[in-house]
Amino acid sequence: MTRFAFSIHATCGRARAGAIAMRRGTIRTPAFMPVGTAGTVKAVRPDEVAAAGADIILGNTYHLMLRPGAERVARLGGLHAFMGWDRPILTDSGGYQVMSLSDLTRRSEEGVSFKSHLDGSRHLLSPERSIEIQRLLGSNIVMAFDELVPTTATREVQAAAMERSMRWAVRSRATFDADEGHGQANAIFGIQQGALDEGLRHASADALIAIGFDGYAIGGLAVGEGQEAMFACLDHAPGRLPADRPRYLMGVGKPTDIVGAVERGVDMFDCVMPTRSGRTGQAFTSSGPLNLRNARHAEDTGPLDAACSCPVCARWSRAYLHHLVRSQEILGAMLMTQHNVWFYETLMADLRSAIADGRLAAFASDFRARYSADR
Repeated sequence: MTRFAFSIHATCGRARAGAIAMRRGTIRTPAFMPVGTAGTVKAVRPDEVAAAGADIILGNTYHLMLRPGAERVARLGGLHAFMGWDRPILTDSGGYQVMSLSDLTRRSEEGVSFKSHLDGSRHLLSPERSIEIQRLLGSNIVMAFDELVPTTATREVQAAAMERSMRWAVRSRATFDADEGHGQANAIFGIQQGALDEGLRHASADALIAIGFDGYAIGGLAVGEGQEAMFACLDHAPGRLPADRPRYLMGVGKPTDIVGAVERGVDMFDCVMPTRSGRTGQAFTSSGPLNLRNARHAEDTGPLDAACSCPVCARWSRAYLHHLVRSQEILGAMLMTQHNVWFYETLMADLRSAIADGRLAAFASDFRARYSADR
């Protein structure tokens, strides 16, 4: 049974279309992973996520360790059984959430001591504990524990965080390998850090390659630096990572971000945007994001997106969805989210087809021309 095998089926410029074969299924790349932070992709059922075209979802170490607890999830059969999802799951290491959500955070070489945002209890998340939690959850792609600092931090601070992240990557890999049962059946990715500094990014890539991982993530972007700066980093960062391994851009992003990153050689993405936007009344469409709270949709009998084949667009009107959103009905969040997840997965399928057919540049140009500002 296949543990992890990445194959590239077609290239177009720097973009690649391929597949990751794992024991729980095949992940077509470029891939978008809907975010199931706390054991659920918010407002949609697992079968709806799969029907939209998702081959893999993301769970989060930080949130699940606090509630309901990794040990409890393990006793209940693991995250797949717990949430009713039988395809691959990638788990974030928890590093980003520790830094962004927790009060009274203290960093040391051992790990990060933090105060829970839920009840104020104190915890230590170290590379060893992060990998252990991901093992208890039954993660298929485990992420190494890393340290994130703002892109606005000084180069000295960024360098120190990157170097510590590389030391933590060694410990993460060793802990993953020590559990032969989970380690031999699943995969682990390292995370490149270095903010927007090309030299630090290259040094981080070299350190990760020396350790050796099944795949490599590009971390520390999509944290407020803007698309132009992110793309400038992606002009060089992915190329420093092994060409025969998947490249995962963490926390990205807007549809135009994804298209640009695919053009620069990225294979995997995750972001809360399609689900969060769905819950707040924003729909993604082929001509740009649509604000369903806008009164002009109150009597519009057309679908969210005439070009979309999702069940929502096939059945319900903008007028009805406008009513649900304005009335704060739960069904509104459900239908809007289902459409958004479908839109993102359709975009990935279209990107894969464009790469395979050698027409990515034309597809990307047409997509950007049609995709306008919020309406």
